[in-house]
Amino acid sequence: MTTERPEYLTVRELADLLRLKERKVYDLAASGKVPCSRATGKLLFPEAEIRAWIAGHSTGQSAARPAIFLGSHDPLLEWALRQSQCGLASFLDGSLDGLDRFDAGEGIATGLHVHDAASGAWNVPAVQGSTRNAVLLGWAMRQRGLVLGADAPQIAGIGDLAGLRIAPRQPESGTDILFRTLLDSAGIAPETLTLTEAARSETDAVLAVAQGHADATFGLRAVAAPYGLRFVPLVEERFDILADRRAYFEPPMQAFWAFTRTDAFRAQAEALQGYDLSGLGAVRWNA
Repeated sequence: MTTERPEYLTVRELADLLRLKERKVYDLAASGKVPCSRATGKLLFPEAEIRAWIAGHSTGQSAARPAIFLGSHDPLLEWALRQSQCGLASFLDGSLDGLDRFDAGEGIATGLHVHDAASGAWNVPAVQGSTRNAVLLGWAMRQRGLVLGADAPQIAGIGDLAGLRIAPRQPESGTDILFRTLLDSAGIAPETLTLTEAARSETDAVLAVAQGHADATFGLRAVAAPYGLRFVPLVEERFDILADRRAYFEPPMQAFWAFTRTDAFRAQAEALQGYDLSGLGAVRWNA
């Protein structure tokens, strides 16, 4: 007895077929990159046309990824990409956004700091089973905590944030994931806090505090120090880089990693403060 193929696929079925997140399927449909129908009021994808579309994009080998660095914002990483003159562009808009885009082939590497509350592990649970031909490399341990404005009261931790204006990060960021985990551990509901507009980078979050638009943010010591802001350390977090295996051996990535072995790079990390580079370049996970 054979099972008849469906004439149309749902968003979830197409996401499973393409091994993508459902959000990415919506993006593909909105851009017109995949055949779809909205006749029923919801997205449906003609199965035969989808398979023809997949076949039409097959080249016998994996397509070259664009030379773009994705994922979470890190000030040392951003500086090194420029200073190394490696030729890589960057689109740093959060750990989860970077993982989605990396899985879709939109870049050659992505930075992330995703904490798994169940295991207490960093980054490895987030990448297991979701990528192919990739390697997770260590970048740095970073000091993260509360960055406080000049007029903010003296506080000791998460439990003292009531009544303060907090500059949050966007939901796709590892920072927001960790912040909500700490709030949950402290028994604090996020909706009881006064949150300002979400900042889309570590620098933007701290800048909101420096400019007086917020009283505090859950930020990096490396960003707080240049603004002379008070910093209350809470967590030492792991930041890793997930890289396409083939792209890793190409000149742009080799130039980038070669620069991280220079005295100039080490001096910059020390000047920024809050970095431990002892695990730089170590293989943390292999696809």
